[in-house]
Amino acid sequence: MKKIILTFICAFFIQTMCFALDSSIKFVQVTDVHFNTKNPYSIELLQKTVQDINKLKDVSFVVFTGDNLNNPEPDDLDDFVRIINKLKAPYYLVLGNHDVCKGKNISKDQYNEIVRENNIFWFHRKWNYTFKKKGFVFAVVDGAKEVIPGPVGYYRDDTIRWLDEKLSKYSKNPVIIFQHYPILDAPEFSSSRLRTHRTYQPEKYFEMLKWHDNVIAIISGHFHVNSEHMKDGIYHISTPSLLSEPPVYKIIDIVSKDGLSPIIYTQLKEVE
Repeated sequence: MKKIILTFICAFFIQTMCFALDSSIKFVQVTDVHFNTKNPYSIELLQKTVQDINKLKDVSFVVFTGDNLNNPEPDDLDDFVRIINKLKAPYYLVLGNHDVCKGKNISKDQYNEIVRENNIFWFHRKWNYTFKKKGFVFAVVDGAKEVIPGPVGYYRDDTIRWLDEKLSKYSKNPVIIFQHYPILDAPEFSSSRLRTHRTYQPEKYFEMLKWHDNVIAIISGHFHVNSEHMKDGIYHISTPSLLSEPPVYKIIDIVSKDGLSPIIYTQLKEVE
């Protein structure tokens, strides 16, 4: 039977913001890999995903938006990083609720150390960090808990203050935020599970965002569904788990012309 390639394409126009920027960027989001060395399929799927992404042209980077591991095991993280080190494009990591547990095997600092031991190009010391490419600013925001981790996201007050400062610092740049936990509920997500998986007090986050007009998108995972919705001029993108059936990742293109609003194109692509 002929293999079906699952591809959804969505173009989104940001109508409220214009930047002095004439550029475009393409990147890949992979989320909720739930990598497990005890599961041969998990290993094979991640290897095939890396091979598949390496076939794409003009990819600036790859971002893994949390739940990279199924359990916070050092050996699993070692193998996970060794596999994704074969990506031709640089990669960035976000922490999810399955990635760290201070009382068991991996704290946030230990997670960072293991990544750095396996990747000499990993320079990030904290899990809230920014990077710039082609005039765009990308902010990685940490909502994971390392003490009693669970499915409820929690963006601490100091994390929200950190993001507030960065958005002010880069007020002239379009900003894209990566995080594991969405702050906007997805209607595509089961209402019963939403009660246990939504973010704690997202209104604090939304209130801070009202003071900034340079955020064009917030990109997350966690819900394991494809959900893309607009709120207050910001495009909220949530992507299915790599373990979905069929397994998928998301290709995101952002095009900005000087004096015009950015356009975001998303494509959900099945691993071949």
